[in-house]
Amino acid sequence: MEITYHGHSCFELSHGDARLLVDPFLAPNNPLAKATAEEVEPTHIALTHGHADHVADAVPVAKRTGAHCVAMVEVANWLDGQGVELENISDPNLGGTVRFDWGSIKLVPAWHTNTVPGSDEKPFSAELGTPMGVPAGLVIEMGGLTVYDAGDTCLFGDMELIGRRHRVDVALLPIGGHYTMDREDAAYAAELIGAQRIIPIHYDTFPAIETDVAAFTEDLARKGIDALVLQPGTTTAL
Repeated sequence: MEITYHGHSCFELSHGDARLLVDPFLAPNNPLAKATAEEVEPTHIALTHGHADHVADAVPVAKRTGAHCVAMVEVANWLDGQGVELENISDPNLGGTVRFDWGSIKLVPAWHTNTVPGSDEKPFSAELGTPMGVPAGLVIEMGGLTVYDAGDTCLFGDMELIGRRHRVDVALLPIGGHYTMDREDAAYAAELIGAQRIIPIHYDTFPAIETDVAAFTEDLARKGIDALVLQPGTTTAL
């Protein structure tokens, strides 16, 4: 399996003919992304929640490619309302698993807030957004590996339960702080989860979430955990 990182919390997992795009936030909306919404070709899309920095490009990509979308039921209904074909939408809730011929996507808890953009003129405006259920993390089974995308979240104790239940190979953890857990909490979370490798996400996109990713890597190394720091636009094997 390969991963392509588009910066912030947007990435693609690919194996065989399957290409899963998570939290589509691409250029020019995403200042770190190298690819635009016209340059990705996913077969599937998964969303952790509805904030604009996770769904800004979800609808146009889904409409153009016909990718099958997986999202929390309320966000899935929003996708339907935005014109994504209903047959291309799966709408689980927490604990629900959607299975495909290449693997599966399971929704697990994340501690955060959740709105969807409420204005074309101000798509990132929180006050114009609409509350939309709860956020989620994603447990993805693909290519013989288990990948846990924690989504936007603070540190919480049940991350240990998620790791024990699913034996995570690779975890993607937000480290930027301010809107999510910071790098110190993320290093603690890595221990709870017990993953072999950690990929930091949701950092350095905006001033409020700038952090020292090298220090995070060193903190993990002292715990005997490998960090895989990806530059936006790069692809690597997992």
